[in-house]
Amino acid sequence: MTITRRTVLASTALAAAPLGAPVLAQTAAPAPAPAQGSGSRQAPGFYRYKVGDIEVTAINDGIAPRALEGFIRNAELSAVQQAAREAFLPQDTIQNTFNALVIRNGDRLTIVDTGNGDMGAPTTGRWMDNFRAAGFDPSQVNTVVISHFHGDHINGLRRKDGTAVFPNAEVMVPAAEWAFWMDDARMNQAPENARGGFQGARRVFGPIAKDVKQYEADKEIVPGLTSIAAPGHTPGHTAFMLSSGSGRLLILSDTANHPALFVRNPDWSAVFDMDADQARATRRRMLDMAASERAQVAFYHAPFPATGHIAKDGNGFRFVPVQWSPAV
Repeated sequence: MTITRRTVLASTALAAAPLGAPVLAQTAAPAPAPAQGSGSRQAPGFYRYKVGDIEVTAINDGIAPRALEGFIRNAELSAVQQAAREAFLPQDTIQNTFNALVIRNGDRLTIVDTGNGDMGAPTTGRWMDNFRAAGFDPSQVNTVVISHFHGDHINGLRRKDGTAVFPNAEVMVPAAEWAFWMDDARMNQAPENARGGFQGARRVFGPIAKDVKQYEADKEIVPGLTSIAAPGHTPGHTAFMLSSGSGRLLILSDTANHPALFVRNPDWSAVFDMDADQARATRRRMLDMAASERAQVAFYHAPFPATGHIAKDGNGFRFVPVQWSPAV
């Protein structure tokens, strides 16, 4: 090797470096963080955004896979698979996501639906951990508003052992849902395999039946939150409009399940819809309202954080997710 002044200076600098000091490219790169494995969890599932002056936090409760075959009652499986393929989704299963909302309006904390609690699939039950990670405590909740009585919306109110989860909260439910699911005669007339919903409602609401507040449609039920009748999925299924200043958020509840299927194809009928014809009419009405008024929307079952906008697209609609923002 040819000795030059440059090589002498470089070697001198390296020799003079203190022990343990980094030596530019001569130092080995730090070892990468170990892989977490397929069973590890993501960061806590909460996302905040503003509707006018009201702060909304979407809280994720996990997912539950369901076979795509049989999921939509009035469409050929090949058409459903094509819709899934176009959305880059699996063609054998659909991941049913669960997302409830926490609404902070001044000092008032309201929850819209409660997740599966400890009664759902093993891949659910994340809601309380994510709720606490977002900085909330169950004792702070003033009001729990229920959209309808399916278990994935009400079971988070009461643990399997019977313990109430939100000890200081008033509970508000649609009057039409209460009239249907809490009717003993209707439960007794239902087929044996259809009584689970009636029994689940009694498990959750029975201990507090005298204190549950029933609300009607088209009423402001808490400040800024107005109920909207959205029947079909269940008899008293309810959506909501959250308003503050010029901000508006249409909370669709279960009006539409996964947007890639039911926003693109609003006339499809999910296996969960109790009155398919009514559910389809409600879905079109609600999606058209969102598109026409350019209101932001929130879904219960869309991929997290389950909020965005609806655009008209031919005979159907298109879901446009919000752009993620690091600031609320």
